[in-house]
Amino acid sequence: MTKLFRKKIVLFKMEDTYGVDPNPTGAANAILTKDFKFMPMEGNDVNRDLEQPYMGSQGTVATELHAKITFDVELSPSGTAGTAPAWGPLLRACAMAETIVAGTSVTYNPVSDGHESATLYFGLDGTKYVTHGALGNVTFMVEASGVPYLKFEFTGLFTEPTEIAMDTPVLTAFKKPQVVTKANTTFDLNGIALILRKLSLNAGNSVDTSFLIGEEAVDITDKEEAVEFTVKAVALTTFDPYAAALSDDDLPLTLVHGTTAGRIATLEIPNLEIQRPSSLEDVNGKVEWPLRAQALPTSGNDQWTLTLT
Repeated sequence: MTKLFRKKIVLFKMEDTYGVDPNPTGAANAILTKDFKFMPMEGNDVNRDLEQPYMGSQGTVATELHAKITFDVELSPSGTAGTAPAWGPLLRACAMAETIVAGTSVTYNPVSDGHESATLYFGLDGTKYVTHGALGNVTFMVEASGVPYLKFEFTGLFTEPTEIAMDTPVLTAFKKPQVVTKANTTFDLNGIALILRKLSLNAGNSVDTSFLIGEEAVDITDKEEAVEFTVKAVALTTFDPYAAALSDDDLPLTLVHGTTAGRIATLEIPNLEIQRPSSLEDVNGKVEWPLRAQALPTSGNDQWTLTLT
């Protein structure tokens, strides 16, 4: 019987103990994804290198088996201030803390210790794939006239798939996103309201696997946030990216998307180090600056915050 690629179900739940299945359900843990890609059996094929009196393949042994998963999720808050979004667990599994102030806000920020892991179920037309001990990386993507996205890449431990039906996903917690427009979105750098075309913040997590005697695990061992954004060029007396790249000063960046309570997402980077501008761009005859930067910590784990209000 033909398997249909469009019949996908994705469930995701935080683990209480690393690698132990928390049994996600369709009612509570379904994820609404875009561009979902699943590589269920990554690893290495070790050649046996046997000595034989004739030529020919000798076979291999599969080792260090793990899964890779990539997908996008729309960056849309829960609709209620102080209620975590349905995609909150995804950020937590990317080495981020979640702080909830009831009725007011939900804030995410990077953390260096106590990283949480998750289990992911992927159902593909009756075939169930399970990945335990998953941790990952995320990139925040905002572009004018488009939907803001969170681009995820997870690595988890391999288990053999089975042919079994999965729960029906309940996706009502995922709210319709707002398009990035002048009316919905504001941006400023060092207090200057520059005209923004697009911005990305890559959390920069280093995700590594460990396959040793007594341990099979995925770890986040380091992080280095990278920021890229493109703005319309202005007079250097208004903002000078070249002077900023030469200066020791770090600049605050703020992007606010959404205008109504429960639907507002605010990305703040207190200390943005502008790097060398690499080029100039001609966009319909207008000059734009593609800029690169790093988000630097002050006292630690404060490189950036994403606050939903």
